[in-house]
Amino acid sequence: MEMKKIVVFGPGPQFKGGIANFTVSLAKSLESEGAEVTIVSWIQQYPAIIPRDFIDRSSKSDLLEGSKIKVHYLCNYNNPFSWNSTAKFIAELKPDKVIFQWAIAIQGLPMGWISKKIKAFSPATEILFDVHNVVQKETGSLDKKLTRYALNSADSFIMHGQITIDEFKAFLPELAVDVSLDGTRSKANKTILKLYHPIYDIFKPNPRLPIAQLKKELGLGEKVFLFFGFIRKYKGLHYAIESFAKIAKSHPEASLLIVGESFWDTVDKKNWLVRIKSALFRLLKSIFIRSKDQEKDYRPLELIQQLGLENRVVVVNRFVPNEEVNRYFQLSNAVVNFYEYATPSGVESIAYNFHKPILATRVGHFAHAIVDGENGYLAEAADVESMASTLERFLKHPIPESNVKIVADQLSWEKYARVILKK
Repeated sequence: MEMKKIVVFGPGPQFKGGIANFTVSLAKSLESEGAEVTIVSWIQQYPAIIPRDFIDRSSKSDLLEGSKIKVHYLCNYNNPFSWNSTAKFIAELKPDKVIFQWAIAIQGLPMGWISKKIKAFSPATEILFDVHNVVQKETGSLDKKLTRYALNSADSFIMHGQITIDEFKAFLPELAVDVSLDGTRSKANKTILKLYHPIYDIFKPNPRLPIAQLKKELGLGEKVFLFFGFIRKYKGLHYAIESFAKIAKSHPEASLLIVGESFWDTVDKKNWLVRIKSALFRLLKSIFIRSKDQEKDYRPLELIQQLGLENRVVVVNRFVPNEEVNRYFQLSNAVVNFYEYATPSGVESIAYNFHKPILATRVGHFAHAIVDGENGYLAEAADVESMASTLERFLKHPIPESNVKIVADQLSWEKYARVILKK
């Protein structure tokens, strides 16, 4: 069989966040199935006015070590000339498939433009959009137009569950699509490959990790609830802290471990350039996302002192490098995802990799992915009492990690890659 050439377009390993991890994991899985894989990455993936540092300046390990995958940082969101050179570079590789990582509407113009150009240069190339999120929860009209522009340029789509498929069909009802479970492409319509969010096995457990010693050093109790990832309002850290406060006195053996970077606190806000960027960004948000929430004012960590939890909650308020991720999951007994809304979650996939049960709200993706009592427990959304009861329920009736392993074994990158490669 002739080796397939695949280009994965998305943030390369120098960037922070789940989509960068996903790009790397996808590329490695395709290579392991015999494909020749190239990552084409952004240089800058958002408008320059966004006041945030997106570069991973902490990780030392190379997630692509041992592979032959090359990464080319070519596309600058703020330079349309780079869009053309990116499209030409990809087309000259003569790839069989180009897989775009789609997660946010603001990238719709460059991604749609590049994908259309590739198709013009190389008509035989299949353009796939790996859809992590169809459209943001709160959107403006421009946001929707950019999403339509980008998604309409694809030949096929990869989606991580039925809820995403339903949202996609509701958003683009005029688009004729057929759903495929095994990778077979429709000859009559565009194809949706119904898959899942694979586990993040790029993070390896350390069998020699001195768990008891590290818990003592950090001041953690015997039972540890973990909140992990960027601190953003929709992830409901305030709910996790408030619900933990309700059970803390009756469960002295329990601790809450919060590990993650405050999303909008990565730059010096006193810097004059940052202030200008912040003002322009607020204007941009008012155009793209119609929301009354001002996430820059979100300060959930202040609740720890207000609720008298200083001795019960441990906070690692920074971006955690790749080589440290395993430590915090291995120290924990369950992962807390009390989100306000949920699409397939990278944190969920890391938790599965370490066979950790998930305590989540009954919203969106979690309502389908978490089987109550099997791989985790579900709480009612925006209900602190229900969340507190869920924490207590786990302490009284822990979910065996062997249960979670059964779920993890069904979410392999191997199957994911094979479905994509089928034609």
